[in-house]
Amino acid sequence: MTGTSCNEPVKESRVRVLPYYEEATFTPIWMKEGEELSQNFHQIPAFRLQNQSGEWITEQKFKNKIYVTDFFFTSCPGICPKMTNNMLVLQEAFEEESDILLLSHSVTPDHDSIPVLANYARIKGVKDSKWDLVTGDRAAIYDLGRNFYFVEEDLGLEKAADDFLHTENFVLVDQNRHIRGIYNGLNTTAIQQLIADVKTLQKEGGN
Repeated sequence: MTGTSCNEPVKESRVRVLPYYEEATFTPIWMKEGEELSQNFHQIPAFRLQNQSGEWITEQKFKNKIYVTDFFFTSCPGICPKMTNNMLVLQEAFEEESDILLLSHSVTPDHDSIPVLANYARIKGVKDSKWDLVTGDRAAIYDLGRNFYFVEEDLGLEKAADDFLHTENFVLVDQNRHIRGIYNGLNTTAIQQLIADVKTLQKEGGN
């Protein structure tokens, strides 16, 4: 997990090139210069969900884009407000950069309808052009969170389909839908490190 106990601003990544991740232990995979990933390397799959404006959002929106994703719900009284505030920090940091997007999945999609998400977005100051709050099929959202973004930390514990998904993790995804980092969405220093790592990915250009 990225992040330290201090709150000193982080101005750059610890490394020139970020590692890749392909499973839930988040063991880093370092690529040599010029080395290419195998064709079956882990990648975020196709998806189709609706955002706060009622627009259908698919993986195609993020083609050649860097994005940060998390999982939340609008009625959450605990960690979600702090996570949302830190997503707002990212929104402000990359407000003018069209190649950086934010994506938040509702883990209570039955409650978080499009009007509910739209109201939440308005209250929180979400910019629709930068940040999608999405709802849709619960099973699809949970499958993405658990099996593709690996956002839960309960490694080794079997999860039933009805088990609630609740996590503070933010995941950094590159221009080719590969995972490049996981961060504690409640930790100020981790958010600053995430901002620095996004800038590193921009320089890398998705290679």
